[in-house]
Amino acid sequence: MNSIDVLLINPIDNTAVKNGLGLSIPPLNLMYLAGALEKASFSVKIFDDDLYQLGNDKILKVVSKIDPMVVGLTATTATINNALEYVKNIKRVLPNVLSVIGGPHTTFVPEETLIDEESLDVVVIGEGEETFVDLVEAFIKTQYKKLSKVKGIAFRDEDKVRMNGFRPLIKDLDSIPFPARHLVPFKSYELSGQSGGMITSRGCVFGCNYCSSSLIMGKKFRTRSPENVVDEVEELVFKYGLEDIAFLDDIFMLDKRRAIKICDEIKERGIDLKFVASSRVDTVNKPLLESLTNSGMKTLYYGVESGSQRVLDLMGKNITLNQTEKAFKIAKDVGVDVIGSFILGYPGETVEEMNDTIDFSIKLDPDYAQYSILTPFPGTPIYSQLKKSNLLEGNNWDNYTVLNSVLNYEKLGLSSKLIERKLIKAYLKFYVRPSYIFKHKYMLKVLADTVIRSFVLPKFKNKNPQGWYDTL
Repeated sequence: MNSIDVLLINPIDNTAVKNGLGLSIPPLNLMYLAGALEKASFSVKIFDDDLYQLGNDKILKVVSKIDPMVVGLTATTATINNALEYVKNIKRVLPNVLSVIGGPHTTFVPEETLIDEESLDVVVIGEGEETFVDLVEAFIKTQYKKLSKVKGIAFRDEDKVRMNGFRPLIKDLDSIPFPARHLVPFKSYELSGQSGGMITSRGCVFGCNYCSSSLIMGKKFRTRSPENVVDEVEELVFKYGLEDIAFLDDIFMLDKRRAIKICDEIKERGIDLKFVASSRVDTVNKPLLESLTNSGMKTLYYGVESGSQRVLDLMGKNITLNQTEKAFKIAKDVGVDVIGSFILGYPGETVEEMNDTIDFSIKLDPDYAQYSILTPFPGTPIYSQLKKSNLLEGNNWDNYTVLNSVLNYEKLGLSSKLIERKLIKAYLKFYVRPSYIFKHKYMLKVLADTVIRSFVLPKFKNKNPQGWYDTL
């Protein structure tokens, strides 16, 4: 096989959330990079090892066959150690390949990541499409000679680590090519609604202490035009045959008029679909949700986070419990399913306030509730505060799954075991209610499926869906 320019790899995600739910979704960030690379006339392949489950040893056969000049991986905090193992093994068999990692974790600790793993050559910082294209072009044309000219990276320069400064954010999001979905075995993904994820905006004007979104994509709310958004919707519906789409924006409904224009465009083109969107509780009103529901919105995701006003204020959430209750009532009035997310174990939170959050979630009675333990990801304000106060339990990134305790709660007068018990209590108290089970009988099947996916299927899982990698 002839060598290609770039191989993009999505490493295995062994986090409990992913394994328990059995989710396997296309790597949207890598598909965006691939689309940008193809537009710039580079040859590129994507290998989603979270789908194939080869692992960082067996994947060497695939990488050797493809023989790329550049290997790029994406990594969250929970997957960074695994991603670095891939890099280490790949560099053993292809020592001249340029190894690159990007993603939310390395964006905030680029120098530390390069220092921790000497086989890693480059870290892409922040928004990646323009940066990665420039990086690949510089490397292929000049090897390492012009990497110092590429904005938005940190790289290894002999025995030193150099930072090249930040790249300005992309102003015109319509200029970004659609994700290169044709480079993944699209029909092998298990949930069609999950495979239809898309992003219509970037940036967040809010500053919650536990969130790094505005630090990665900027404080300014940048949007794609309604026409451009619905062009991609058409591609998902008519080319890929999807009936369910998830708008993965942090604040899809911040610009209400734009959200309504997207809905109007969907209706004008006669597209029949169902979609999921998320919102803060203080950016919705009834006319907006009615318009979205009439265009196909079936599920609405609210970030509630706490049932204590004091804790919400500690989080910098800038919402009230009253706003939350009103937002849930509006959603139920228009007939949309609601998902509520809640965080337990925020620094300074008491046991009583955690109980208040659990009770508040039951009072709100969403169709689904998602609970997590406060996880201070690098780059978030709370991470800096906790690190300065010596309240973090080391830097074992594998534990940053949102289901594990990573704080030294003993110094806060609590205990890690208590926080983890509260998480279990929250799920049991919410889902094992007779009224909930009667209303959502199908949840029994979901729970059974989760057990099967977690404990049975891993022993017999088909390692080679569609035989794709055998055809390389």
